[in-house]
Amino acid sequence: REKFKDQRVREALNYAYDFETLNRTLAYNGLSRIDSYFWNTELASSGLPAGREKEILEELKDKVPPAVFTTPYTNPVAGDPKKARENLRKALTLFKEAGYELKNRKLTNVKTGEPFGIEILLSNPSQERTVLPYIKSLNDIGVDARIRTVDASQYTNRIRSFDYDMIYGIWAQSLVPGNEQSDYWGSASVDQEGSKNYAGIADPAIDDLIRKIVFAPDRDELIAATRALDRVLLAHHYVIPLFYSRTQRVAYWSHLAHPQE
Repeated sequence: REKFKDQRVREALNYAYDFETLNRTLAYNGLSRIDSYFWNTELASSGLPAGREKEILEELKDKVPPAVFTTPYTNPVAGDPKKARENLRKALTLFKEAGYELKNRKLTNVKTGEPFGIEILLSNPSQERTVLPYIKSLNDIGVDARIRTVDASQYTNRIRSFDYDMIYGIWAQSLVPGNEQSDYWGSASVDQEGSKNYAGIADPAIDDLIRKIVFAPDRDELIAATRALDRVLLAHHYVIPLFYSRTQRVAYWSHLAHPQE
């Protein structure tokens, strides 16, 4: 979608997401928010780049966001009304820099006069409870946000043809990433129907980093290249990072027992 091509718009949408309140009210603080495409592994970037990772990024210095060298990626933190308001103000500031303003409580493109709207496409009504608070936050800053829940076949067809504004997306990763990264973020897959390039990424620096991963001669080079890719993807704000549970929950009945032999 054209309206998401401005990185400031994508970043603003993350500032409107209040994970901490959702975690407290819906999950009893049982969830952890992710901050990496390779979260909780040695492949995840953290802090500022150093060593071989920094060298790889410096080779692409003119192609990657300057923030990768100066600013570690962090998600906005809310959880109380004051922090949530501050984040929404930051979101509006980013929208303003991207050419939008509030008119009659609606976020509007200054040049075209078109209101900014988002349809969040879902495949399961059970997902709605985690999305509705986000919808409200977006509405509070003038975004015409709404949910569309469809049946499985319609959802599959719309995903395959990239017919959506925003979706829940999952990219399965391994500890040995390789060719699948091209399907996730490579330019060759951006218009390939059925690919998993859900965010529509076509970026020369990302293509270069994917090649470094695929042709890494040893483990150390693979880790450095993957961390560099992770850092660049995060800096472009292609996604609103969601969450995982660190535990496996099992329910059982205390009266169950082995039968007598």
